[in-house]
Amino acid sequence: MLETKMLKDIDAVIFDMDGTLVDSMWIWPSIDRDFYAKYGLTAPESFPDDMEGMSFTEVAQFFLDSFPTLSHTREEIMEEWTEMAHERYISQAPLKEGVYDFIVEMKRQGKKIGIATSNGRKLVDDTLEALKVVAYFDVVRTACEVAKGKPAPDVYLLVAKELGVEPARCLVFEDVPMGILAGKNAGMKVCAVDDECSRPQEGRKRELADYYIYQYDDIRNETYEVL
Repeated sequence: MLETKMLKDIDAVIFDMDGTLVDSMWIWPSIDRDFYAKYGLTAPESFPDDMEGMSFTEVAQFFLDSFPTLSHTREEIMEEWTEMAHERYISQAPLKEGVYDFIVEMKRQGKKIGIATSNGRKLVDDTLEALKVVAYFDVVRTACEVAKGKPAPDVYLLVAKELGVEPARCLVFEDVPMGILAGKNAGMKVCAVDDECSRPQEGRKRELADYYIYQYDDIRNETYEVL
């Protein structure tokens, strides 16, 4: 039985998806490169940081605002990105190490389990189906379904409300600073999750989060870091 201080007084765990629940952050740089090349675009170096935490919808609008030569609608950009990413998500994006056992244990303990992601709904739903884990989650919401993406708390507050759990009794798992801020802004405890793509931001993640793990077995083994 998993008993650890991190989970004391916690009634729900809420996961970001990309880089936190699923090893998928590596997919997007290649899609960006292909998209830029296809439409002859040149993005500033700050572009990835500027987009961090935005919802799928907000990123599409950001592209339209940043590249006036694009003749797409926002929905057309989102559909094209989904088509470009879909096969990689459903066939090449595994669960993060140790997270399946952790989810099963949380379910066994009767804790509510949710997802609050910035990704698009189709990619989220199809990925969870492909990984055969969709039944474990009580609530799945995307930041496209609220007013503002991360670091605003909106999507985390929506998931907590639908789970029927007070924010203070929710534990969030996130892999990037803007996501960590979203959880903190919602009044929740946040555990930062190591991911190769966000490793250059590790210092900032540690500054913002309450806990830090390299893999989910750190929780069971009580080798997680209290920050």
